[in-house]
Amino acid sequence: MKITVDRSRCSSNGICESIAPRFFEVRDDGVLDLVREKFDEADRPDIEQAIRSCPTMALSITEDN
Repeated sequence: MKITVDRSRCSSNGICESIAPRFFEVRDDGVLDLVREKFDEADRPDIEQAIRSCPTMALSITEDN
């Protein structure tokens, strides 16, 4: 499984970073970076909370192929 960011929707407000800082980071220039794209089941609760908390609905989970 991996995290997908819709860059056209992302406002880089940092809510996801506050919930799952091992996966998300807002750089000094204000752009959101995925620190880690892939995750396992142990991390899923934090990732799902970050997705639910995103006010622009820019985050999603996709199956890793």
